[in-house]
Amino acid sequence: MIGISALQEIWEGFDFSPVLSVLLSVIPSLVCITLHELSHGLVAYALGDDTAKRAGRLTLNPIRHLDWMGLVMMVVAHVGWAKPVPVNMMNFRAPKRGMAVTALAGPVSNVLITCVFFFLYGLLFLPFTISGSAAADYLLEMIELTAVISMGYAVFNLIPIPPLDGSKVLFSLISDEAYYKLMRYERYGMLLLYLLVFTGILGTPLHSAIAFLTDKLFIFARWGFLLGKYLFG
Repeated sequence: MIGISALQEIWEGFDFSPVLSVLLSVIPSLVCITLHELSHGLVAYALGDDTAKRAGRLTLNPIRHLDWMGLVMMVVAHVGWAKPVPVNMMNFRAPKRGMAVTALAGPVSNVLITCVFFFLYGLLFLPFTISGSAAADYLLEMIELTAVISMGYAVFNLIPIPPLDGSKVLFSLISDEAYYKLMRYERYGMLLLYLLVFTGILGTPLHSAIAFLTDKLFIFARWGFLLGKYLFG
């Protein structure tokens, strides 16, 4: 009994705020990463390439999509990357165009996630705030953070540096010869990305773009709030 009492005292005195802070970033990051990569795979499959399906990447299991360093950057800086979904562009009828559409699917899905989660944030704001529950406050904060992180993920992935999605869209506009030559150097782009992220060179322009777009899309939260006020007010 003494042991149980001691454990209860430790449990009651434990500060869970650091754990909750990590979860507030990790869970939204996993949602954004998983749906982003799944969107790539689904669009590629719809366009005739089943590489992602055969690799087991058409799944909502976040572990299948994780790049651990990318997840750390998502949690720390709200920008990051996942393990790329394998795509064989030769399976597309129009390889470059198919690759560009597949690449765009990820950022587009993140913009949609931002819109949906902002709407949910506005919709649930009144009932969750009125409840006065700490759990409701954390959930509301997590919903808002998911919207912001998702926009950050969309903007970051549109940077035209391989292997990010923006490079595949940009490369689709150049000649076939130049395209295939540049794709051979895709692996070196990751080194450049690490350099830009860790030196902070991307910081100001990236966060300015994210702030601008989230501000514009916050209108979905206002629409959700109006609906919530009508339903719960």
